[in-house]
Amino acid sequence: MSDFIRLLRRNRNYRYTWMGQIVSEAGDHFNNVAVLSLAVEETHSGAVIATLMLARAIPAVLAGPLAGILLDRFDRQHIMIASDLIRGAIALGFILAISYHQLWLLYLLSALLMIASPFFTSGRSAILPSIATKDELHTANSLTQTTSWMTLAIGAFFGGTVVAQFGYQLAFIFNSLSFFFSAFCIGNLRSVHGHFRAAEPAFDETKVARPWHEYREGLGYMIASPLILGIGLIGVGWASGGGAAQVLFTLFSELVFKRGAQGLGELWSVAGVGLLIGGFLGNYLGKRISFEAYKKTVFFCYLLHGGSYVVFSQMRHWGWALFFMGLSRASVAVSSVLNWSNLLKHVEDRFRGRVFSTIETMNWSTMMLSMLGAGSASQYFSIRAIGAASGLLSSSTALFWGWANWTGKLPEPAVAEQDGVLEIHGDPTG
Repeated sequence: MSDFIRLLRRNRNYRYTWMGQIVSEAGDHFNNVAVLSLAVEETHSGAVIATLMLARAIPAVLAGPLAGILLDRFDRQHIMIASDLIRGAIALGFILAISYHQLWLLYLLSALLMIASPFFTSGRSAILPSIATKDELHTANSLTQTTSWMTLAIGAFFGGTVVAQFGYQLAFIFNSLSFFFSAFCIGNLRSVHGHFRAAEPAFDETKVARPWHEYREGLGYMIASPLILGIGLIGVGWASGGGAAQVLFTLFSELVFKRGAQGLGELWSVAGVGLLIGGFLGNYLGKRISFEAYKKTVFFCYLLHGGSYVVFSQMRHWGWALFFMGLSRASVAVSSVLNWSNLLKHVEDRFRGRVFSTIETMNWSTMMLSMLGAGSASQYFSIRAIGAASGLLSSSTALFWGWANWTGKLPEPAVAEQDGVLEIHGDPTG
């Protein structure tokens, strides 16, 4: 915790980024709760939830490659601000869905919101090594991920409370204002270079754009670096079971353990606590273990993550089920922090936008298929069986990683040159 506090005190740029993250991600969860609740209230149909999730997932997958290209071509700060402003305007549009009771508006606005999202999320990852020193980078990554998990738990809880007490309109207004606040925070980032473009642009922005060629260059860069490709692929392996796990949360609470909404809240809360514990542990380990120890840690974390989920799915006692869920989440959080820190450390600046957006797109695509698969399988197989399969799929990625490591296919690449701390640290209150 002291590392996080020290970072926030010393690093003005990161402090602004972090403040914007807290508010905007909390707003995201306000929107999620409000949209899903409104859809069910209007239709009384569970099928609409799956349709809304697809309306959000598919645009994010399609927009990811373009986001990566633009983030490596133009000023990342400007793109992130534009994404926030556009999302702020779109979020206000959800109020129309309340007034006109048109379900198609929820689908359309959800899709538009997610089209703009990768331009910010991938941009935040790409810009992080530009606003943190080499010594701060791992802590900055750990705090960014831990904050995301914290806002998931807190934002969803307060989002539900606001909707229940004050209605949908206030939730959508807060979501919109959260994006505008984030844009204000990102606008306050300062660079000694006067911009946040890639230090060595992969292409001149005055030349004719060739999006597919530029995106293939990013893919070629990933393939040429076994570690970067390996981190991307184990994320896909995790998502093959992780997407199903998200769907199964509700089914386990409602149908298996008969705990209802309270049980679902307890399950998400324990998962959130596990993620937070794993985030702190990942931050601690990342500063103390060697590269070889890191690779072994990731292997065992994925085994423990998937294995714990399998045990969770077979538990008959609610308390033990919650324990193994927390253990599963903590394990995957440790590996997530360590993997992302290594990406930030080793990916060249001129490729960061494309690498991070590609990995995000791969994960979104796989999770979407996993969620659809779990939903379909629930019609034919027991929930416990699907849960066990989900855990095994998530753990299977450890086998690929372990094989690659022990056959020498994951050497440590050269550390990417950082553009330094592009801000003034001297005034911690500035």
